[in-house]
Amino acid sequence: MKLGLEGAKRVKKFFYRIPITVLQDTVKYDCFTIGSDEDLQVMFLCRRQFPEVRTPELLAKLVDVVSSSGGSNRNATTEAAAAGSSSRPAVASSSVPVYEPAVEAVASPSFAVDLNDGVGDVVGSVDILPNALQGVPPVGVGDGVLGDVEEDDVEPDMIEDDSGDEVGATEAALVVGGSSSGTQQYPPHFSSLDLDAMRQEGVSGHSVGFGARDAEGTAGLTEFQVGQQFQDKDEALLSVKTYSIRRGVQYKVVESDHRRYVGKCSEFGNGCTWLIRLSLRKRKGIWEVKRYNGPHTCLATSISSDHRSLDYHVISAFVMPMVRADASVSIKVLLNATAAHFGFRPTYRRVWMAKQKAIALVYGDWDESYNELPRWVLGVQMTMPGTVAILRTSPVRVSGQVDESQAFFHRLFWTFPPLIQAFRHCKPLVSIDGTHLYGKYGGTLLIAIAQDGNSNILPVAFALVEGENAESWSFFLSHLRQHVTPQPGLLVISDRHNGIKAALEAPDGGWLPPSAYRAFCIRHVAANFALTFKGKDARRLLVNAAYAKTEVEFDYWFDILRSEDPAMCEWANRIDYSLWTQHRDDGRRFGHMTTNISECVNSILKGVRNLPVCSLVKATYGRLAELFVRKGREAEAQMGTGQQFSQYLVKCIEANLKNSRCFTVTLYDRDNSEFTVAETTPTGSFSLGTYRVSLASRTCDCGYFQALHFPCQHALACCAYSRVTWSSYVHSVYQISSVFRVYQMGFTPPIPEGFWPPYNGPTVIPDPAKRRAREGRPRSTRIRTNMDEADPNRPKRCGLCRQPGHTRRSCPQLGGPSHTGGQ
Repeated sequence: MKLGLEGAKRVKKFFYRIPITVLQDTVKYDCFTIGSDEDLQVMFLCRRQFPEVRTPELLAKLVDVVSSSGGSNRNATTEAAAAGSSSRPAVASSSVPVYEPAVEAVASPSFAVDLNDGVGDVVGSVDILPNALQGVPPVGVGDGVLGDVEEDDVEPDMIEDDSGDEVGATEAALVVGGSSSGTQQYPPHFSSLDLDAMRQEGVSGHSVGFGARDAEGTAGLTEFQVGQQFQDKDEALLSVKTYSIRRGVQYKVVESDHRRYVGKCSEFGNGCTWLIRLSLRKRKGIWEVKRYNGPHTCLATSISSDHRSLDYHVISAFVMPMVRADASVSIKVLLNATAAHFGFRPTYRRVWMAKQKAIALVYGDWDESYNELPRWVLGVQMTMPGTVAILRTSPVRVSGQVDESQAFFHRLFWTFPPLIQAFRHCKPLVSIDGTHLYGKYGGTLLIAIAQDGNSNILPVAFALVEGENAESWSFFLSHLRQHVTPQPGLLVISDRHNGIKAALEAPDGGWLPPSAYRAFCIRHVAANFALTFKGKDARRLLVNAAYAKTEVEFDYWFDILRSEDPAMCEWANRIDYSLWTQHRDDGRRFGHMTTNISECVNSILKGVRNLPVCSLVKATYGRLAELFVRKGREAEAQMGTGQQFSQYLVKCIEANLKNSRCFTVTLYDRDNSEFTVAETTPTGSFSLGTYRVSLASRTCDCGYFQALHFPCQHALACCAYSRVTWSSYVHSVYQISSVFRVYQMGFTPPIPEGFWPPYNGPTVIPDPAKRRAREGRPRSTRIRTNMDEADPNRPKRCGLCRQPGHTRRSCPQLGGPSHTGGQ
């Protein structure tokens, strides 16, 4: 109707030009079919994830309306039209529309920080030239990024492939960077693009490829041609494998070396004559098809859910755009996308290996990354004098003798001068916790997290260790105390790990009272509680008791817990109240009852656990640099408008003022510091309670004044009664000037790696004991607890179609016409 073609044309299919990645000078797109409400949700999600692409572009495939007599109202030409876009189609195509996008200014995605609902901001901007999307490229081949012609010199992971293929292949020509020794331009992998609902219809990539499906999804395949050229052998092998996967046939390698490659159909001599021979042209350095007998004349003799040629090299080339966009994308999402794209379902292990290879090609080799750490330490200390980076290694023994030329990576502690300066103006508490690494090698990332007066979380120190034990925690906490948190009276919030307990109780660690105090994360306490006492109601009662700010309120919840089961109270009484309750913490918690590790990892350090170690530590530098710029600008802008306190405090004070209108204040001393506040109903007919308030000692019987360190509603009423300003009773950490000083010291642009000082020590290599299992499904390092339980009020959805009301086993899609059972 909008196009004025109603009655003459009808819409057969909608396509969305979906952005995949945003690089420095161009936007990479894919063609995504809009066929359901879930597809529309994906489109709107991409709009939020890629704010640089300002104009969503929809393509409509139109066909003639057939009359009742069977004739067409117009000719049979298929037209393509753009809907909802400021751009216009260039020409029509019988299969896929050719599209000319508008010229848009696209921002450079340098180290985006995911702080606002998963949408990363960007720094700087450049203009791009028009980049026409010439239809949907061949499926399965050239799944790298268009224009990435620079070769990569990273060797593939030395992992034995479980696909049984005789020759390994890489897609070195399809990506940019990845060298563990060269200067890398990291892609915007910090976006939280939801790939669960995405179905890849083809990825804009390399211009050469075979085995493509057309826009209708039919099996129209392009055959090889004699004289067809490829940039290197890896590209040629990828095309041959993709062709075989698309045809559903098998082939075997007859000859393969650095000069030639010969493949024959597995049924060669039994009725099929398919053969391909590729050779290297030394003068041009390219590979060329010298002989080709095709297409296949054989038929598949069996139905299988897997394909021999669908090895982790092919899968790695396909999932590269998704891994580049988000390094934390789950294996399940990649596996489902691969199965939907190729029509065969590989094993979990093979997809995991493909993801590790894709990460290595983008962020550097897993093994070489360890040897790059010593140079990074020297380079970052040259970039920012005052940087603390402490690397510990362990000796390598060969036949009982120490190998002086090599050393195993053991531990690394690092922090930056802006973080050290920032903590001096944060709340006097720090939460510590560890999170597992998810890459080729195991390990644990320890993080210390602070919080400013505007409730922004800020990691202040990091450590890479072998795991959570007494020695590793002692290594982290000793350097944390020495270099970052020397302040007396500090509070440490953590879980009840025995390694943390041993490190904090060490006589020479500096963490014993009164120098420092310890508190438990109530989330971990409740999880341990739920292991003994089942039921969410009991756990809720324990948490309510912990959050109580007065002893009266604590006794109320504790009595209810005792009525449920006296053994629950006995369990809780084994823990000192000062460690897990708020009314006994003497105001040291500032209202914080949990560690912030999950929020920190999700918002600031999203995806870093999936990267090689050197890329991980580099990412912390870039992420924090962006964080300091953004938060520093926000605080400076608020100071410029004359604001005195942080937005968090202003909201809390406004809420307290709103609730402080039905109070009767009585003064009890001439210095205007001791009061009683009687809370009454709006009509003043009867009292709801009486509270004692001391402005001099900053306390109130409700507990909020001393727990949060700013006036509660009763204290505000006393200030109004005495005609004194309440701002003098607010802790200095909430002042906007203090928040600004947290981010006042910025980061220095990193010195290019070519100018780093040379490293002359032993080669640092990963500990082989930390290598994940080479066979079988990689074991999850996360131990699921009661904290991982889903919301009971959230409706359960089918694992197949994602619709509520049924399970995968009873899903109606299983009985659909498109379902076929694998053998």
